[in-house]
Amino acid sequence: MPATARQSWLSLLAKSPPARLAALFPELPPHLVLRAPEIGSVMVQGRTGGTGAPFSLGEMTVTRASLQLDCGSVGHALVQGRDRDHALRTAALDALMQTAAAPTLEAEVLTPLRAEAEARQAARAAKAAATRVEFFTLMRGEDA
Repeated sequence: MPATARQSWLSLLAKSPPARLAALFPELPPHLVLRAPEIGSVMVQGRTGGTGAPFSLGEMTVTRASLQLDCGSVGHALVQGRDRDHALRTAALDALMQTAAAPTLEAEVLTPLRAEAEARQAARAAKAAATRVEFFTLMRGEDA
């Protein structure tokens, strides 16, 4: 199932480094906190072979928050770890992305975060590729 635009930006914001997100979006707009940042845990599931039967992998600490902007737009966040500011900032951006400010935020916040995330993934892939082992078989003369 393809991700919706909102799922994409929420995923990007939740996975972004909190310090970088704070640098790109330092000031929160006026808002009403609907759910103050709460720290808890969620069960993480894995799948056998990536696609097989699900199994419980373990628990992960998360922080969730919800807020409402003065215009009425509501934003939610669920981020890994115990960073309350990251959760509030992500919820604020989620709410703002549902308003007319979305194109500006896309250009100023999401595009740089997306480029940095792709660069990190490419660096991880290059590091993994450096350890890749190619197996091949040499044909022996008597096998021919």
